[in-house]
Amino acid sequence: VWSEKTYQRLVAAQPEGLVSQFRVSSSMLLNVVCRPGDGFAHMKHLLRDNHDSREKQNKDILRAIELLRGLVTAGIVVKLDEPDPTGREYQLTAELQPDFALNQPLGPFALAALELLDKDSDTYTLDVISVFESVLEDPTPLLIAQQKQARGEEIAALKAEGVDYNERMAIVEEITWPMPLADELEEAYGIYCKGHPWAREFDISPKSVVRDMIEHGMTFSDLIATYGLARAEGVVLHYLTDAWRTLQHSVPQEYLTDDLEDIIVWLGELVRQVDSSLVDEWAQLADPDAPISRDTLARELAFGVEDPTALTANQRAFGIMVRNIMFRLVQLFAYEQEDTLTQMTEYLDDAPDFGAAMDAYFEDYADVDVSPAARGPEFFLLKKTGRSWEVRQIIKDPEGDNAFSFAGVIDLDASDAAGEVRFADLRIDF
Repeated sequence: VWSEKTYQRLVAAQPEGLVSQFRVSSSMLLNVVCRPGDGFAHMKHLLRDNHDSREKQNKDILRAIELLRGLVTAGIVVKLDEPDPTGREYQLTAELQPDFALNQPLGPFALAALELLDKDSDTYTLDVISVFESVLEDPTPLLIAQQKQARGEEIAALKAEGVDYNERMAIVEEITWPMPLADELEEAYGIYCKGHPWAREFDISPKSVVRDMIEHGMTFSDLIATYGLARAEGVVLHYLTDAWRTLQHSVPQEYLTDDLEDIIVWLGELVRQVDSSLVDEWAQLADPDAPISRDTLARELAFGVEDPTALTANQRAFGIMVRNIMFRLVQLFAYEQEDTLTQMTEYLDDAPDFGAAMDAYFEDYADVDVSPAARGPEFFLLKKTGRSWEVRQIIKDPEGDNAFSFAGVIDLDASDAAGEVRFADLRIDF
């Protein structure tokens, strides 16, 4: 579609005016605070020596003051009693990890909201994720798909109960996508805005994407297929990338748990597998000379693995993938999704008879526990041996008998070839 006339028009046309995109952010302030010297002078240079109007500059100055107050209140930045040898009057608190950064405008609010969570709760790790998901930009196609699915399921249930059409429609009109901690976060946000007026320029948006994937043991492909998002894969990948980057660089050390660290590693590996260039490029841009560590998405390579891009190269992340797929089998079993289970294992020469196992289970038990407790270490066993891993996921029944379980062997070579977890053998023991 480009012709000589196109170029002639570009050459002769009036050029578009350049518009300053300068924006004060928490990340900018953190970077300035870390610099040696007088931080006030550094910020004055940034705020005054740009191409914005004086009116816009004045607004940015006021916002920078509010942001700094917020960082001090949150304990991220402290004011020194007297300037240090380089002239700095503020510094980061010592507890923060070296790569700490607030990549979202409402990152400071998310940090403040973490204090509301109960570390002894079974859902603590998922709640931390929900807090940070609430400050991320919405992946609109995915949220609409979640809402559509939730409404469809409710309509089917109401129809089965004989509820009138108009009444059904009125009921489902109130249904939206999953919003974990919505009430708690909305209340906390209202209180936060009273002390941080700048936060009103933005708004929180509770949602469950990463949390949904964890709770249902979904891979990227599962997520796309479940919600019919083949045309919006880029939007979903962009969101998951932002989620990984935000969790990786914004959660203070005191709020990290082993489970949360595992999820961050898994999420980074998932993004890398879908589009490996993203994570590698960010890590390189952040610090080209940095040694490999957890803070740069450590690649825990198995001894003897030649291809660092292979799915199983990061064995910590791959172990989490195995745990996820085993729990997904349990959930599909609980919802009696026999066809989906059959489709997932159709590559096996001798797949389990899921229908017979369901009949046997539900003859003895009323339901299957798929709560966070059912994902506990006492129900998941993994033995790593060479390129074949033995795995067992015990089904948590209401009587505590633990009589049913999925057991199998993971084929690491086949998993590398397929780009997802592959079984060499799978059975249901009971």
